[in-house]
Amino acid sequence: MKKTVLTALMVLATTYASACTNFIVGKKASTDGSVMCSYNADDYGMFIGLCHYPAAKHAKGDMRKIYDWDTHVLHGQIPEAAETYNVIGNINEYQVSIGETTFGGREELVDTTGIIDYGSLIYIALQRSKTARQAIQVMTGLVEKYGYCSEGETFTICDPNEAWIMEMVGKGPENKGAVWVALRIPDDAICAHANQSRIRTFNQKDKKNVLFSKDCIKFARQKGYFNGKDEDFSFNDAYARPDFQGHRFCEARVWSFFNHFSGNMKKYLPYAMGKEKNAEPMPLWIVPNRKVSLKDVQACMRDHYEGTPFALDKDLGQGIWNMPYRPTPLVFKVDGKEYFNERPTSTQQTGFSYVAQLRSWLPRQIGGILWFGNDDGNMVAYTPVYCGNTVQPTCYNTPGADAVTFSMDNAYWVCNWVSNMVYPRYSMMFGSLKAVRDSLENSYFEAQPAIEARALELYKTDTNKAISYLNSYSCEKGAQMLNRWKQLATYLIVKYNDMTIKPEDQHGFKRTATGLGAKVERPGYPENTARELVKQTNEKYAVPKE
Repeated sequence: MKKTVLTALMVLATTYASACTNFIVGKKASTDGSVMCSYNADDYGMFIGLCHYPAAKHAKGDMRKIYDWDTHVLHGQIPEAAETYNVIGNINEYQVSIGETTFGGREELVDTTGIIDYGSLIYIALQRSKTARQAIQVMTGLVEKYGYCSEGETFTICDPNEAWIMEMVGKGPENKGAVWVALRIPDDAICAHANQSRIRTFNQKDKKNVLFSKDCIKFARQKGYFNGKDEDFSFNDAYARPDFQGHRFCEARVWSFFNHFSGNMKKYLPYAMGKEKNAEPMPLWIVPNRKVSLKDVQACMRDHYEGTPFALDKDLGQGIWNMPYRPTPLVFKVDGKEYFNERPTSTQQTGFSYVAQLRSWLPRQIGGILWFGNDDGNMVAYTPVYCGNTVQPTCYNTPGADAVTFSMDNAYWVCNWVSNMVYPRYSMMFGSLKAVRDSLENSYFEAQPAIEARALELYKTDTNKAISYLNSYSCEKGAQMLNRWKQLATYLIVKYNDMTIKPEDQHGFKRTATGLGAKVERPGYPENTARELVKQTNEKYAVPKE
């Protein structure tokens, strides 16, 4: 999602309200041989569901209107491709998946005259590409021809065999096109990006695994951003060197992801903390110390820096019930001095979250799954959406629902209803949500082998029947999740009403012999909160001795 520029605090970078997060796992780094990539689409007040673009054939002369993904403003139009492919969410029928994070970069390089914005770039490429490499060609070709009107962007571009990271910056209103560099992630490695440019120097002779615009270095020289030897050129340093916020709000999320799969991340703490100007930068990717599973990636999308120096569980900001979320904006002032909140991967302003699982050994319409949720990843059950699907689950595409119109039929609103009950009483209520979330997800994982075995049987004789079968399954699971979340909402208000806890047994909420609700439990403060209250108030609330 787009970042809001606050002010130019450094010559070489802008500060911003940090938005999205992407994780990438190569096929030899995963437990099952799949390529995986993830995306938290984070923006304040954003309402968005699961998009769909059907496969189509287009006549010569057909045009496509380009609407800005963030604002819906019409930028212009471009010719349609002769053929476009089916796209559901951020994955297409060939198992190509694309995500993004916005890093901003130099403000003067935003081309306000360009036609193609970063969101349009993603969904046009998904409609026109059968592989990740082809998607890179499509994306870079589009901006070269029609201009790029967004801020600096990092893209995750994956297919069942390859994972790529590409960074792109415009060239300003007076220069059509963009400068960019794309690197293939090694198959045995994991990578991440989170609103900060991460590509530094790169092997300019490796034509197989490194692609970059022909003027990537030349343009930096012309603008005075770089004056060294070509082999020393760093995309990050030239176009988007991080300031404190770029380190602490953005690179810290990458550090936390890597930290789950490496025992060597302590040495990069000074870099992630952003308080040492000459700290050693993190590598673009690492080889994990164990194979990474789908559940691992989902768990990382739910990360709040638990157990690290960035943890959000030791200060007043957590409230009474240990909430690992913080209000925005991230930077605030007290008596004229600036302070900040940590910014973990899991955040309340997530509009949608997914983990894409891309499997080369299966027929393409069966191999690609978008595990999708329509709220903060920590607060939703990721439901399976197969890449050949041609109909969205109604809960992810609900007529009448929007950013200011609540609907009980809409996943975004029902999930937000539940999560916003849980946030302020997190340690009291989250366990109930987690139990439902994990139960649903485990049921999907348990059913997956049988579902896909049946789909493979159908595929042998009729591809369309296999696609239809998986589409019906995805819609069924979406509806099941929504129904279960409605039940969860009513359960939570009864269970935890008025900051108490109603006791239960195997039959439900307990009752007295006369049919009344059983006596509630009054847990009071968590111990750490009680101790902090006493510390701050001294003897103010001490009960006097008789």
